[in-house]
Parts: sequence; structure tokens; C-alpha cells
Amino acid sequence: MSKAVSIRLPDQLAKQLDGVAKETERPRSYIIQKALEIYLEDYADLLIGLDRLHDKTDVVISSQELKKTLGL
Repeated sequence: MSKAVSIRLPDQLAKQLDGVAKETERPRSYIIQKALEIYLEDYADLLIGLDRLHDKTDVVISSQELKKTLGL
């Protein structure tokens, strides 16, 4: 199931979107959907990283320790 969403874009961003859509021969909605999927995945990764950064029980190792562990 899909849901329609309406957004307003600045003129320059809309022009860029139209350019990418034309270049890739995809509808604007497809480009927006893919961009939003990527953004939401990155945002989720950021939240996980921040949670780990603030978790005092999460062990932090140096780059030297990591290289040694990986045999580099």
C-alpha cells in the first residue's frame, strides 16, 4: 500500500530533481522515494552510533588495537 504526500520544494531543488528524473528516465516520485529511503537508513545509523557513543558500558578500542585484532 502507498500513501500520497505533498511537499513544497525551493525552485532550485525542484530543478535539480527534474534534472535527475530526466537523466535517469524515472519519475520524480521515484527519485524522492529513493532519496528518503537512503536518508532514513542513514539517520537510523546515526542514532545507533550516538547511542553507542553515550553508552558508558560499550568498550572503545584504539585504531592500533583494531589493526592488531584484524591482523593488519
